[in-house]
Amino acid sequence: MMHVIIMVSVCTATGAWNWLIDPDTQKVSFFSSLWNHPFFTISCITLIALFFAGIHKRVVAPSIIAARCRTVLAEYNMSCDDTGKLILKPRPHIQ
Repeated sequence: MMHVIIMVSVCTATGAWNWLIDPDTQKVSFFSSLWNHPFFTISCITLIALFFAGIHKRVVAPSIIAARCRTVLAEYNMSCDDTGKLILKPRPHIQ
């Protein structure tokens, strides 16, 4: 998921740069300018559609789940990595 959002964001930024440096952008209407730059238009629409589909929640959700698991596991002297693998910590020495 993260790769998709990064790729579409880079495509949108690249298309925006080409759209902004085009001297014809100032001379034609907004919609004509978008029509002249289909790469930017398509990548921008794709990025907006991905955000409406909730891709930003799916990218962040695993880190939230891992953080909550670490909080609970800390009480049992355990932890987990970002992939969910359990990490056993050594027992504390009680005297």
